[in-house]
Amino acid sequence: MNKQQRIKEIEKIRETETSDWKIEIPWKSKLEPMAVYKIPMHLLVYNKYNGRILSRTKSLENQARIIDAETDEGRELIEELLDKSNLERNKKTKTSIEKYGQQKVGIITKEGIIIDGNRRAMLINKIDHIDHFKAVILPVTLEESPIEIERLETFFQLGEDRKLDYNPIEIYLKTQSLYLQLSKKDKYDQDDEDEDAIKQIYEWIGDYKTDQGLNGVRFRLDVMNKMDDYLDYLEYNNIYTPLDNREDQFRRLTGWLSNYYGENSGKPFDGYSNIDVDDLKTICYDFIRLKYEGKKFRYLGHGQRGNHFFGDKDIWNSFSKKHDEITGKYVETPIDYNSANIERHLESRDSDFKESIGDELNENVDLHYQHLRNRQESDKPEKLLSRAIDSFDAINKNHKAFSQPSAQKLVAKLGKKVLSTLQKKSPARLLSHVIQLLEGINVDEIPESEREDVHSKTKRIQQIGYQINKQL
Repeated sequence: MNKQQRIKEIEKIRETETSDWKIEIPWKSKLEPMAVYKIPMHLLVYNKYNGRILSRTKSLENQARIIDAETDEGRELIEELLDKSNLERNKKTKTSIEKYGQQKVGIITKEGIIIDGNRRAMLINKIDHIDHFKAVILPVTLEESPIEIERLETFFQLGEDRKLDYNPIEIYLKTQSLYLQLSKKDKYDQDDEDEDAIKQIYEWIGDYKTDQGLNGVRFRLDVMNKMDDYLDYLEYNNIYTPLDNREDQFRRLTGWLSNYYGENSGKPFDGYSNIDVDDLKTICYDFIRLKYEGKKFRYLGHGQRGNHFFGDKDIWNSFSKKHDEITGKYVETPIDYNSANIERHLESRDSDFKESIGDELNENVDLHYQHLRNRQESDKPEKLLSRAIDSFDAINKNHKAFSQPSAQKLVAKLGKKVLSTLQKKSPARLLSHVIQLLEGINVDEIPESEREDVHSKTKRIQQIGYQINKQL
């Protein structure tokens, strides 16, 4: 059935059926009482840009996948996306509809496009004994009043009591979509924003997570810009499914970058530049890809200067250098943009990234967090020394790795640092330590290959001791 046929059939229902049930719909700046009708399911068309599945349909269309909601193939695809959007909730809602019928009224245009109630209609289509959809009929087609319908759809989909019911990424994508439509711009730019568009979006959606008013809308748009930049970094351009379960990291990173760009923040290390902030951003992208979250993600750049890697130049340089070494050796598999299931394909690439170098990247974070803690506790020598002793005691000295030149070099470096400190702070304590070491040598156990060298060194010790004694 084509569009004109649906319009005639739906108009016939409006003219011939009597409805005593009316609900008030916010239409054209006022509450308008509209009658509720029973619409046969075959007259309905899903909205492929429904806010619940917007990221999925846009991702598919950006792969040149045509989604025609009026065809069987398009309808089945949209139903699958709607069903997968929240399997557990859909199961409960379907059970409720089967038992009590459709309780929440939907909204359709006069050509049958579902503005509110796509998920409910999908579930009803799975129930054999229900063949209609209760809905009010707007007096326009989608093309006749796109902005007013967009406002109405947004109000019902993302009202204050509904935001948490949606995949968070859909909120950001919807905010961006509204801004581009209202402003007629091709992207959001803080220095060239359309304030009227910002105000309208706030009126339609309101706050999200924090009560920031218009700045909350600006922040969501900025977060979406970072999400787009991340997708570009991975060459996943306009494929939004890889953003799932990464919202908090993007929000946190967006806040850091907003404060740090401009080279005038007191939270990064002294003398940092915007190039350093660029490095922070791309390194964070790698950890976002790993779905790194919580405290460990905050170690990278959150809080006051002494609380994160980016606040200490030496730690940051060491951390970022090692990070680049680890990622530099990883070879990405090519992206198959023609994959039959691009979502699963990209998930597989990200999983391979994590399995290949995720542990090394995590170890690098742990190592430098320990460096950071040591810096924070620099005025607590006993605590740090106890930690150093515990670490050394924990080493399996019999393991072959301990005998490797690289490990022994570090042991010698540690010993040199300890002896150097003793020499500066207490020469007598150093000499006591030397005496203790010398007394612990069993001459009979000295290897034949080292005897000549030991004889030479003990003679040198005698000479040094004589000179010190003479000067005293």
